[in-house]
Amino acid sequence: MQKHSDPHDRDLALADIRKAMIEKKMTQAELADAADCHGKTIQNLLGGRSVRDQTLFDVCMVLGLDYDAIKSKWAPLAAVAAREPMDLKGEGGMVAPVYMGAYTRAAVDQYIGHYLTLRPAFFLPDVIVAYRTNIIWDPEWPSLLFEESGRPDATYAHRGRLYIPASSMYIHLVSLTKGAMRMVLVSQLDRLGTMRGLITTLNKQGAMLVPVACPIVYMRQDEFAESALGNIEPGHPQHATYRRVLDETITDGYAKVVAR
Repeated sequence: MQKHSDPHDRDLALADIRKAMIEKKMTQAELADAADCHGKTIQNLLGGRSVRDQTLFDVCMVLGLDYDAIKSKWAPLAAVAAREPMDLKGEGGMVAPVYMGAYTRAAVDQYIGHYLTLRPAFFLPDVIVAYRTNIIWDPEWPSLLFEESGRPDATYAHRGRLYIPASSMYIHLVSLTKGAMRMVLVSQLDRLGTMRGLITTLNKQGAMLVPVACPIVYMRQDEFAESALGNIEPGHPQHATYRRVLDETITDGYAKVVAR
């Protein structure tokens, strides 16, 4: 049986959130931007209405609050439970913000799905990192949303938005957390369900974060074998195939890496 929260408990959680916003001198709009959600979502949260677990988690991370403590007071009040982000299906007819490309849900329907994601390991010679990226339509903030899973370094998995300019053959997968940005620039989805390009990000080396860039490929597929994900070393059954796909990103002209 689903537990319903005590309204008093939720009021206490709201008080903690509002206090943290005051201490950090953050407006609702600034909190929405930092937590990567729509302003209306923050209004719903501050109004005591149900929001997704991921939204509550992102808000807690931005405000420096204990997510487990806040979540324990935020159980759904009604049958409309907070859903995990990848359960969202979305509806047609909605339009992404102009700064994201003003694309409609119907116009980008082909991007919704699951992708095998490949890139070289940043500092492990000849090792290829393979993981899963899911792309869905987020009706709360009309736009395509991506989320990574199955990464060997799960702590650094990213979640963000797709920016699709109308006049370009390339699209952007951007994640922004507390001012830190990671951008992936890839070709639009081809008839084989593949996107190729470059990733630019930071990689932790010892006590330092080092800027890195390398080829990346997204290949649409429905089934994922656990043995085909993770750090793929030479000798692995998939290594040669993954290496060929990554090499083609450069040799076939999808991206260019300039060393000097």
